[in-house]
Amino acid sequence: MRGKLRKMAPAGDAHGAYTMDLATELNYYIRLHDLGRGYAAETGFRLSRNPDTVLAPDFAFVAKARLTEQPGPGFVALVPDLVLETRSPGDTSKGMADKLALWMGFGVRLALHLEPRTKRLTVHTPGSPPQVLTAADTLTGGDVLPGFTLPLSRLFA
Repeated sequence: MRGKLRKMAPAGDAHGAYTMDLATELNYYIRLHDLGRGYAAETGFRLSRNPDTVLAPDFAFVAKARLTEQPGPGFVALVPDLVLETRSPGDTSKGMADKLALWMGFGVRLALHLEPRTKRLTVHTPGSPPQVLTAADTLTGGDVLPGFTLPLSRLFA
């Protein structure tokens, strides 16, 4: 982050399970409709240089029109269109808000903030206030994943 290495502890049970479930739904839809490429947790995205900022979301998506080549060595040199960040027990509210603001500041079009403990998903889009969703709501992909819908009762069952 801005040229400084940050250490992070591995994620726990709820973090991994909920993240996998949501990422699976997203990536299945992406592949089914040939929309681009999904990226697994801890894939590094180089967002700036000198000093370097490389972030690794829990899941990311880059639209097909923006992909320039096949996957290769090194960090992805693109800002994702969509990121999923799942809150771990050690994450603070401020830390998560800062991370999501950073993603949005670099140009992410859809940022999802998943909170396993409270079973909430907060949706961030440019120019709009965050939208908090619960098990009673349905997540849509907006203009980033057109036609995608997921009743959150499936995720938070």
